[in-house]
Amino acid sequence: MSMMNAALVESYDEPPHLRSIPAPDAAPGQEVVDVLAVGVHPATRGIAAGKHYTSPRTLPALAGADAVVRRADGSLGYVMVMGAGTLAERIVVDPAAAIPVPAGAAPALLAATMNPAMSSWCALRTRVPFQAGQSVLVHGATGNAGSMAVKVAKHLGAGRVIAAGRNRTRLDELPAEGADDIVQLTPDQDATAASLAEAAAEVDVVLDYIWGPATELAMRAVLGARTQHTRLLDWVQIGGVGGDSITLSGHALRSNAFRILGSGFGSVDMQSMQRELTELVAAIAAGGMAVHPRPFPLDQVEAAWAHQDAPGERTVILL
Repeated sequence: MSMMNAALVESYDEPPHLRSIPAPDAAPGQEVVDVLAVGVHPATRGIAAGKHYTSPRTLPALAGADAVVRRADGSLGYVMVMGAGTLAERIVVDPAAAIPVPAGAAPALLAATMNPAMSSWCALRTRVPFQAGQSVLVHGATGNAGSMAVKVAKHLGAGRVIAAGRNRTRLDELPAEGADDIVQLTPDQDATAASLAEAAAEVDVVLDYIWGPATELAMRAVLGARTQHTRLLDWVQIGGVGGDSITLSGHALRSNAFRILGSGFGSVDMQSMQRELTELVAAIAAGGMAVHPRPFPLDQVEAAWAHQDAPGERTVILL
């Protein structure tokens, strides 16, 4: 029996551990691929901790949610196998689900960047009627996904991007990455509301990575300051670091052209997702946007799990 190295989740309360397990065999319609790079994203950690909707029900289970792989013909591909695991020297994939990766692309950079970039890319490309020249507020712009949303919005033609977040140091870096204006979210609710109203009253799209009470405040501030209440505002819920729910006045919905919608794997059909991720891979490979990879070898998976990414950085395990 052929054996290989892999990172296994053996307990939700511990990081994955390096183990030797049997190498996989492909069933009809499947393909065995070599794994080159795996990003350690917040979702990847959440899955391994049993806190994600795709977390394995039984343990041990293979860690990892996505990967850059080398196929049998030598070409590269990007795969997402949420719930199945990718942190092994070889995995089995559905060839039809492998996103083509241009020759010469850096696997580590792609593994670091795809996950943070896809949420805003898919939101702007599939969930709202976004057009070049429109304005975007990124609510929660100092995390990796939010910072990447600033770059994605600019790449897709946004005329103006407002970045709002708590980390002042990171905020001050975002104008160099495409932000036209920044708003610091502070404990002073009145000052925060006034800053949001001044900077973002007339935005067309909000990409919201926070939700919860901070979003309630932002909605009141932005809607209350709009001068064209019939101008459509699409508020897209993407992340929930500030809470899972909000309280919203019905008056806000009746008195504005205001739509609230979410963007995630359950809201976009797989054919559209496949098309958009193919374009996103090409954009990243062409140098349109990037998150800096912080590489670890597979035999240091526990150290990789313990590493705290700096802003603009993403842990990547190289195989």
